Amino acid sequence: MDVLHQTPTAKPSIPRLPPLTLSNPTMVAQHTPCTQHLSILPPELACKLFYHMLDLSRSWSRNRWWLFDRVVESPHRTSFFVREYTTDGSWHEAAQYWQAMYNGRKTDPPDVFPEVMEAACEYVEKVVNEEMSKRDRFPLEWAGHKPGDQLWHANVAAANCYEGRKESVGFHSDQLTYLGPYPTIASLSLGASRTFRLREVVPSDEISTRHARTFNVPLPHNSLFIMHASTQESFKHSVPPQSVLDLHRPLYPHPSRPSSPPEPTNRRINITFRFYRPDFNPKSTPRCKCGVPTILRADMKNRHDGKTDRYWWSCYAGAENDGKGCDFWQVMDMKAERRGPTFADRSREPI
Repeated sequence: MDVLHQTPTAKPSIPRLPPLTLSNPTMVAQHTPCTQHLSILPPELACKLFYHMLDLSRSWSRNRWWLFDRVVESPHRTSFFVREYTTDGSWHEAAQYWQAMYNGRKTDPPDVFPEVMEAACEYVEKVVNEEMSKRDRFPLEWAGHKPGDQLWHANVAAANCYEGRKESVGFHSDQLTYLGPYPTIASLSLGASRTFRLREVVPSDEISTRHARTFNVPLPHNSLFIMHASTQESFKHSVPPQSVLDLHRPLYPHPSRPSSPPEPTNRRINITFRFYRPDFNPKSTPRCKCGVPTILRADMKNRHDGKTDRYWWSCYAGAENDGKGCDFWQVMDMKAERRGPTFADRSREPI
């Protein structure tokens, strides 16, 4: 009977890891595929950009989309910008569809970078390219730049305004429809400090041996957070609501009120500078059975080695069709869809 009633062998215990606060750039680089830079812009430029974006944000809209047969609305306002030198109009079309994904309808063409944003972008590009030059490239990253050109440049930007401690955005990874695999995204924070949260997605074949860990990163005014290649494939991120919030006290008065002292504010502006790849031009995006452009997602649960990772195109008509979509689903095939060149292509070039 002792043999028959032996206690079953217990599964190996996997310790649940508590959230870890990454309080400085060194810790960010140690635990994530990201880098953080503090005081990225000259103080006066950072303040001028903050005020300018606050003024613009009065006309921004809240993201709206269909979820389980009802319309839900994000608790923060957002807008989209295209860089002025984008002359072929294709990214203007992409921006309209980007807005449609969230607002349920195709919108008017986006604004171009304001002059003060363009000035800030030049600082951001310099730092991003310096950081990228220190890192190895993934095979599926874009490699269409000419020798001597920058590895990365921003041709679009998404801007968000968070007002108060409750406005937030839930866990998500950025859609890769126009970014392509392994993108680099540079996120500039201005105004009130907020926590940026990263949570690793554990691949299916590792679930039995380890847990995902959550990292909290404080993002103060005038800081740059670079999500390097592999972040969108292996992490989800969010800006959670907070129980308390320190007010931001600008160093300079508003340009329209130079004689008035700066007023403390609870608002935060976030600008994510992005590079939309030419090989993922809107004209090359497959359309689903509904007749609208699909979206590209990474297979986060079945990651491999950066070479054989899978991505798929899926229907997103539900965002602008009363929540009604189709069952379209198609694995992305870089070669068949004639995308690239990538660093994998460069490695196959004859010497």
